[in-house]
Amino acid sequence: MRRFKVIGVLLAAGLLAAACGTSPTSSKPSGPSGVLTISNEQGSLWTCDFNPFNLSDIAFSLGPVYEPLVFVNTLQSGKTTPWLASSWAWSDSNKVITFTLRSGVKFSNGTPLTPADVVFTFSMLKQHKALDLNSVWSVLSSVTQKGTNQVVMTFKTTAVPYFYYIADQVAIVPQNVWSKIANPVTYPDKNPVGTGAYEVNPCTPQTITFTANPHYWQPGEPKLSKVLYPAFTSNDPANTYLANGQAQWGSQFIPSIGKFYSAKSPDNHYWFPPVANVGIFINLTDPLLKNVAVRQAIAYAIDRSRVSQIGEYGYEPPANQTGIVTPTFSSWLDTAQAAQYGNNYAYNPAKAISILTAAGFRRGSDGIFATPSGQPLSFTIINNGGYSDWVAAVQVIQTELKAAGIQIKPQNLAAPDWESRLYTGQYQLGYNNETGGPTPYYELRQWLYSANSAPIGQPAGSNWSRYSTPATDTLINDYAATANPATQHQVVNQLQQVMLKEVPFIPVTEEVNWYQYNTSSFTGWVTKQNPYAQPAAYVYPDWGQMLLHVAPK
Repeated sequence: MRRFKVIGVLLAAGLLAAACGTSPTSSKPSGPSGVLTISNEQGSLWTCDFNPFNLSDIAFSLGPVYEPLVFVNTLQSGKTTPWLASSWAWSDSNKVITFTLRSGVKFSNGTPLTPADVVFTFSMLKQHKALDLNSVWSVLSSVTQKGTNQVVMTFKTTAVPYFYYIADQVAIVPQNVWSKIANPVTYPDKNPVGTGAYEVNPCTPQTITFTANPHYWQPGEPKLSKVLYPAFTSNDPANTYLANGQAQWGSQFIPSIGKFYSAKSPDNHYWFPPVANVGIFINLTDPLLKNVAVRQAIAYAIDRSRVSQIGEYGYEPPANQTGIVTPTFSSWLDTAQAAQYGNNYAYNPAKAISILTAAGFRRGSDGIFATPSGQPLSFTIINNGGYSDWVAAVQVIQTELKAAGIQIKPQNLAAPDWESRLYTGQYQLGYNNETGGPTPYYELRQWLYSANSAPIGQPAGSNWSRYSTPATDTLINDYAATANPATQHQVVNQLQQVMLKEVPFIPVTEEVNWYQYNTSSFTGWVTKQNPYAQPAAYVYPDWGQMLLHVAPK
């Protein structure tokens, strides 16, 4: 599952004030019509699980089925749109936020949304840490009801940057359903009950059918009667399906997209905004990978530009070791600091070899470095075998590392196995990405915050490498405790130092939102000129906003 989130750098300032308003609505009287088909290759058939607190399922439910309190537009400098909350206000030096819920909202089972549902949702995350994917309870101290339509969230310290997590990234679920679930961590949620514009009806391993909720609270929404989401196990059939017009919304890698897709129809369009990083997760509990020299050598031995050109056809730019996505977040990049590490770990296999030699490793007759006791620097790397671009990218990395005396053996797995092993730490190296967030801090937090980790064998929310140092945790908490941009930049500079010195994760390419769209039968698409949401169908909750805008012609 490709999951991404990135926005501009001024989110915190915009969230300090109370907000109010309504989401876009339509006055169309005739009800929903038209069937939209999505082509988003995932590498497996559907499990038909929709638990919005499970990393493997959340992208299929948060947005169109379950809804958050507020939508944070990650492509418009953190612009906020009320969703289930009609307004909100900070108080007590930005340690308390009060949400006012909009009236008239009902879950698809007919029960009204109340503050008790919001309080229950957050209390459930506190009770079951595995559900708290963004560790919001590391900073929250209480969530309580106030009156008949308000929810008050109190934080341990100033916490404006956490607005993104609590307001945009948490699905609100009905208490009368979830309170009866014995173990919400393992609950598959086959028949989700949400407030969203769509219901799941039906789901098979081959196709998820999202049907318009006839009692949706926004007048005139949704405009589409059905959304079909077929399963594809590899890129080629999914790309053909899209190029031939059988699907109208695509979210995948297409080689030679101009010839294969754009040339097929004047109504075929695409836009690939860079948003986050794809790279190598490193299991830091592995005895050899604990050695920072090994990690630094791997980082120097990868020609990111070559991976970008061969694996991604140049659509995804080469990344850098700080993890700062450019040009999206160029103002955050500490160039002077990065220059001290070989121009931000620019491709230098000779440097990789010298680091390993200085660390006591010796090259064997097969060209692979080994420890003094003879243990070779040979690792497996797990990958999603259905992503042809990632498979090609790792093949390039494999060749480059071998030239520097490091062996990796790709394991191209089915998506469920790949995800499970990565989340639970059952791997040595893994190829994947994180979602990012409103500034570079959010992606760095996902990689580096110990509260996002978990013991080997238990699923981690995002810190799949199991990185943990008290000093780094302090930096992450310092950022969350201030709304001062200068102080936040200072913290991010120090987190860049962690990435450069300790190499806990190796960014390889800058992940883009894969987005193709056909305008022959539908209007209302996200465009570069009107980026009202992240446009990839795997970005949650943004795709729920997309489905409130797209309409039949």
